Amino acid sequence: MLIAEDLILLAFDDETGKASSGVSNLDYALAGALLIELAMAGRIDVSGEEDEGKAGRLLVLDTTPTGEPALDEALDQVAKLDGKKPKDALSPLTRDALRTRLLAGLADRGILDKEEGRFLGIFPTTRWPATDSDHEVGVRQALHRVLVDGERPAERSAALIALLTATDSVHKVLDVAADDRDVVQRRAKEIAEGNWVSDAMRKAVEEITAAVMVAVFVPTIMASGS
Repeated sequence: MLIAEDLILLAFDDETGKASSGVSNLDYALAGALLIELAMAGRIDVSGEEDEGKAGRLLVLDTTPTGEPALDEALDQVAKLDGKKPKDALSPLTRDALRTRLLAGLADRGILDKEEGRFLGIFPTTRWPATDSDHEVGVRQALHRVLVDGERPAERSAALIALLTATDSVHKVLDVAADDRDVVQRRAKEIAEGNWVSDAMRKAVEEITAAVMVAVFVPTIMASGS
C-alpha cells in the first residue's frame, strides 16, 4: 500500500465515502506522499549544497518503473521537472484527477466501494465508502502506538505523520481522547522535525514536506488577508 493510499484512507470517512471535514488541500498532500515514496524507492532526491547546480532541486536518479501505477505516473511527471523545486512538482502531480485515480485503485482492490448518484437528481456525485477497513485500522493503530504510546516510528509511519503535520490534519484524522490531543500534536511535530530517516534521505523529505506545507497554507493566508 502506498503512503498516498494510507493518507487518503485516513482522510475519507468510511461510512459517508466523502473526505472528512477539515482536511484541506488533500491533493497537495497526496502529491507530496508520492514524491516521498519515490525518494524512499531511490528514484528521486533533492540536491544539497554539495551537489552541482542549485540546492533544493529535484534530482531524478532512476526512471526504472516501480510496478505501482500511481508511482510510475508520478515518476514520469517528475522526470519532466528534473532540476525544479519540489513545490513546482506538486501541482502537476495533482492533475489528471490524482485523488480519483487513487480512490479507484483502492476500489479495484475491494478496499472501497464506488457509489455513483445524483444530488437533487441533477448533479452527478460519487461516494467511496469502505468495504474492507482492515488495512486502515492497522494504520490507525500504528499511528496510535507512535503518537500516544511513544513507540519509535517506522519510516513509512513517520512519513505519514510528517504529511499530516504539514497539513495540520493529525487531530482531524486520528481519534484520540481529549486529554491526549496536546500530547499527540506535540509528538507529531517532534517526529515531523526529527531525524527519523537516513542522512541520505533527510534533505528530500524535509524539502518535500516543507513544499506541501507552503502549498497548503499560503493560499489560506492570502485568502484570509484579502
